[in-house]
Amino acid sequence: MARDKSAAAEVRVSSVSDLKRLEKQKKRSKSGGFESMNLSPVVFRGIKKKGYRVPTPIQRKAMPLILSGSDVVAMARTGSGKTAAFLIPMIERLRQHVHGGGVRGLVLSPTRDLALQTLKFAKELGRFTDLHTMLLVGGDRMDSQFEELAQNPDVIIATPGRLMHHLAEVEDMSLRTVEYVVFDEADSLFGMGFAEQLHQILTQLSETRQTLLFSATLPSALAEFAKAGLRDPQLVRLDLETKISPDLKTTFFTLRQEEKYAALIYLAREQIRVNEQTLIFVSTKHHVEFLSTLFREEGIEPSICYGDMDQDARKIHVANFRARRTMFLIVTDIAARGIDIPLLDNVVNWDFPPKPKIFVHRVGRVARAGRTGTAYSFVTSEDMPYLLDLHLFLSKPIRPAPSEEEVLQDREGTSSKIDQTLARGETIYGRFPQTVLDLVSDRVREIINESVELVSLQKTCTNAFRLYSKTKPLPSRESIRRAKDLPREGLHPIFNKSLESNELTALAFSERLKEFRPKQTIFEAEAEAANSKKLQGPSQWLDVMKKKRAVHEEIIKAHQNKTAVETPKEDQSEGTLSKYNENKVGSKRKAVKSFRDEEFYISSVPTNQHLEAGLSVREGFGINRLDTAVLDLVADDSSGIQKQKAVYHWDKRSKKYIKLNNGERVTATGKIKTESGSKVKAMKTGIYKKWKDRTHTKISMNGMPDDSNAEGGTGFADKRMGGNRRNFKGGRDWKSAVPNANVPSELRNLDQVRKMRQQQASKVSYMKHKSKKGKKNGKKGKGGQKKGRQNHRT
Repeated sequence: MARDKSAAAEVRVSSVSDLKRLEKQKKRSKSGGFESMNLSPVVFRGIKKKGYRVPTPIQRKAMPLILSGSDVVAMARTGSGKTAAFLIPMIERLRQHVHGGGVRGLVLSPTRDLALQTLKFAKELGRFTDLHTMLLVGGDRMDSQFEELAQNPDVIIATPGRLMHHLAEVEDMSLRTVEYVVFDEADSLFGMGFAEQLHQILTQLSETRQTLLFSATLPSALAEFAKAGLRDPQLVRLDLETKISPDLKTTFFTLRQEEKYAALIYLAREQIRVNEQTLIFVSTKHHVEFLSTLFREEGIEPSICYGDMDQDARKIHVANFRARRTMFLIVTDIAARGIDIPLLDNVVNWDFPPKPKIFVHRVGRVARAGRTGTAYSFVTSEDMPYLLDLHLFLSKPIRPAPSEEEVLQDREGTSSKIDQTLARGETIYGRFPQTVLDLVSDRVREIINESVELVSLQKTCTNAFRLYSKTKPLPSRESIRRAKDLPREGLHPIFNKSLESNELTALAFSERLKEFRPKQTIFEAEAEAANSKKLQGPSQWLDVMKKKRAVHEEIIKAHQNKTAVETPKEDQSEGTLSKYNENKVGSKRKAVKSFRDEEFYISSVPTNQHLEAGLSVREGFGINRLDTAVLDLVADDSSGIQKQKAVYHWDKRSKKYIKLNNGERVTATGKIKTESGSKVKAMKTGIYKKWKDRTHTKISMNGMPDDSNAEGGTGFADKRMGGNRRNFKGGRDWKSAVPNANVPSELRNLDQVRKMRQQQASKVSYMKHKSKKGKKNGKKGKGGQKKGRQNHRT
């Protein structure tokens, strides 16, 4: 009885422990960690060994979709855990080595360094599996890579140039067996000119593959590539481009183009603190070089980074900035795409971005993780429509700064109103103090004139900016029209506290001088002066002007009255620009009579289009969302700008410029671009044939067992038996142990069938040629027959 009771107690205890374990598992599955993804024990063990405890946001959102088998386009910043987000599902899907199965996983990286880093992560995460992973990058010997390919790897991590070199060199190499394809840092792949290779690789892959595309941004060329290569892709985004951080302070200065140098030097010296790090965005690489030279002449040591910069130099400059040895980093949009500086304080838009998404992409690098930051933007008169487009995109009102006279009349009241406006989330833009700009401009002019390098760079910058202005996208027509009617802005509020009353008075007087319009012409003024002094003046010109004024007086008064009605006084003080523009647009629309009969007119756009789009099921998924995520960055060098300019062509039928397909299609140049940027010929060099003859080994990557052992070479079958390939000469040992090992497989893939047909066709043509030659020699008698036999032997 005692034994029965003890046994019952043990069963009860075990059942209770099982229940606790099940409850613990359920709790873990709801936690959103790696436990909830139903990973196999060997994969989960590798994750824990690597040190990962909780998945990052991109891993939490992307991995369940990838594990379900969907094609995914994932967008996240560098350092957000994208590498593990596609490596863990790949290891989970492939899991174990398949003998003679060919390559089943392919990861394409833009650079050798990134490919090496991915290989290291893949080996660490898959250390408890028997997957074979290899690296195909430039700089390594082809012979050693042939040997690794002969060992039947499951996963290849490669750069596009070296992979295409192997595909052109090895006739037996095929990518039809690939099940899992990853384009890592795809925006960099396209930015570095690998579009041709990617399109070629895409054509050689199977239709049943799973394709993943990981990128920091999504250019339009990449979106077109995703539509062509991915099936119903799921878009995962962590860079919300419609919002900026509430902790970010945006400051917009209006000034002329030639005053930007002085304004930037003043900001660096006076406004930005010594211990704050600042990222400065410019349009082209020539401006990067010019500003860096100007800063050094001024005694400030900056770091620089642009697209064509040498890789080693780029690493050194970025490392200096990260280590806070330099406090300024001057970059272009292209170069800043892959840079992640976690603790930035300020961003300066030296050239205002042509698209709202680019502005959000730039300023999103500050005010992260609870930190505050400031974004300074220089706005010229040509940039004002882009500023209006930006605030329409952000859904934020914008208004000019109060004039100097209003500030002098009630300084405290004006500052309180400004604070209330900023607290409501509105944006205020204003001018730089002209006295400050004049002082710094003289200093900048002296520095430039004394430096031959700066003079030559300034000419280059002027030409580059002219080309940049032609290639950047245009603002909306409505913003261009609104920008012409904007009232004149006052001094920016951040300068009101630093300037004294006498300086504000001088600025207000200079502004009144600018707005002064004389009521008389020079002829009328001289005539009145002559009459007052009782001198004989040009009275005939006075009579002419009186007649002209009598004719045009009514037109001038009508225009003045119309302007006074359209611009109410309240709009200048408390109203916003939106009210003014709405009233003006409404008055214009009422004045124009429409030719449509609203009772019978049927529009091509339904009236409830926005409501239907909001309720659409497909609005938030797949390719429909790819178009909304597109972000095109203007190139920073002359060749890239010319290339972007050539994207458009004139369509005679529609009589407008039409955008061509952004993807660089495969050209007939027959060259392959390597990760270093150099181009090599894609023709066979015979390296593989020499290696095969020397080692008696044949690479078979068609997903079939290697039959090269009949010729005395070793293939994948010896690896399948668990032996070492180098210990088997001719492969005779394992053939004697395996029944029917000498019988070749009767299954053939497409490449083998094609090769067999070519051999049969060449054999038939040879027999025809031989028969014709024999007949020709046979006519000459015995000597001809003897000669024909000799030719046949040779």
